[in-house]
Amino acid sequence: MNNKFDALKDDDSGDHDQNEENSTQKDGEKEKNDRDKPPSSSKRKAVVPGPAEHPLQYNYTFWYSRRTPGRPTSSQSYEQNIKQIGTFASVEQFWRFYSHMVRPGDLTGHSDFHLFKEGIKPMWEDDANKNGGKWIIRLRKGLASRCWENLILAMLGEQFMVGEEICGAVVSVRFQEDIISIWNKTASDQATTARIRDTLRRVLNLPPNTIMEYKTHTDSIKDNSSFRNTKIAL
Repeated sequence: MNNKFDALKDDDSGDHDQNEENSTQKDGEKEKNDRDKPPSSSKRKAVVPGPAEHPLQYNYTFWYSRRTPGRPTSSQSYEQNIKQIGTFASVEQFWRFYSHMVRPGDLTGHSDFHLFKEGIKPMWEDDANKNGGKWIIRLRKGLASRCWENLILAMLGEQFMVGEEICGAVVSVRFQEDIISIWNKTASDQATTARIRDTLRRVLNLPPNTIMEYKTHTDSIKDNSSFRNTKIAL
């Protein structure tokens, strides 16, 4: 793993004490109030690394979403349901966000964390995603937190070595299993998708018999549309 991440990682990447959780809750409420304020006429301030911080190659944004299982989701309702947590530009800023976030294994219901390059929404229809696809790995319960952390550290540390192809990653918590996926821009580029697959196997230390599925976003849109039409017909 990239040593600049290891050097800055706190020994306890799991639970935090109650005072810290209360402080985080207050900070979250303040951030929500700030987000709810009408935007000012000036442009949003660019996120940049602080003095002496270790800059990342790209800025990234954390997102969170939660939905009712079994209910078909249109792109409009999905976009309204997804919440932006924050954007970071350095290793240190990443750890400040991540250390206060609930681990995927502790989430309940149909919940998702998304980590995407700044400016790319975690939606199939986004311009950066529409011609792409994703590698999908289904995990038994208990593995999501470790795999998610290893995946996003590999992504931030540019371990996939596929240029600008990586768009982001998602961890999806479900009732009987959890799912992690990594999205790339060009589904038709087989050499790139193969390299992403092989890097995933390595950074997640997956057993050789692990089933990995590649799905284009075009197919995902078709499947979602068919599901909605079926529900309407019923």
